[in-house]
Amino acid sequence: MQEESKYYRTIALMILSAVFWAGAFIGGKLAVEEFPPFALTFLRFFFASILIFFVMVKYEKKDWRLKKEDYPTMVFLGLVGMVGYHILFFIALKHTTAVNASMIAAINPLVTTLLAVVFLKEGLTISKVVGILIALMGVVLTISRGDLSALLNFTFNKGDLIMLAAVSCWAIYSIVSRRVMMKYSPLILTTYSFVLCTLFTLPFALWENPAVYLKNTTALGWGGVLYMAIFPSTIGYLVQQTSIKEIGPTRTAIFINLVPVFSMILSVLILKEKVTVSTLLSVLLIIGGVYLTTRKKQMEKGINTVGIKKSA
Repeated sequence: MQEESKYYRTIALMILSAVFWAGAFIGGKLAVEEFPPFALTFLRFFFASILIFFVMVKYEKKDWRLKKEDYPTMVFLGLVGMVGYHILFFIALKHTTAVNASMIAAINPLVTTLLAVVFLKEGLTISKVVGILIALMGVVLTISRGDLSALLNFTFNKGDLIMLAAVSCWAIYSIVSRRVMMKYSPLILTTYSFVLCTLFTLPFALWENPAVYLKNTTALGWGGVLYMAIFPSTIGYLVQQTSIKEIGPTRTAIFINLVPVFSMILSVLILKEKVTVSTLLSVLLIIGGVYLTTRKKQMEKGINTVGIKKSA
């Protein structure tokens, strides 16, 4: 009975985490109106680094320090996975809706699978191919806004295309992180990625001249920054790691498919964004495609816990 209660509590917490991750698209959309991209990335991970660093030291005890030979890999992960993804993420939100950004972000497992096939020589099954094609249909429908004539004229929203580049950065992060996955826990890798992102973006954040924009920031903008630092980046991640231990990586990863759904709901309620029939169809195609690409048999053959969640 106690085990069953623990199981359902984990499920409830993962649903809540999916809401937190979906909220990152809303918080980012609000904050990007008041902060430039480098400053926004720096502030988000400055606060998140402080929180998660103390958690890492507490739970990892004496094993949280990196070995010197792993410094280059960690620097690369920090630059591509954190700086690259989040700078592009915030730039994309200036030009597209939170709904579109969340749907495109949802194809991260699909892009990771493609990169693993190309660079790690992982097998490509029929279900993976079908899943990839279905999800790509959803992405095309998303970036064309349901107007397939845009495919001929190539009049895609540049924010959607930038978000695709951001997802590619995170997929590269997921693939490269496998090199050091056997040496360090996901908590250690994520913490150092956060810290390095903070250090890398600091000079650029200063270059953006904070004296100019800080005087115009509001409680709403700062609320977006703090929300992203605390809920999706720190609490969501820690809940995810607990879930992986309790119900396994396969079941945990399935909850990521709820993110675009919750993002759509929050976008309508908070940002008053419109949802069309093509948007709903896109969500169904992307979620279905990602599920086929990363369903149990594939995921148990090596998807790592760092790559499961694309931190919004």
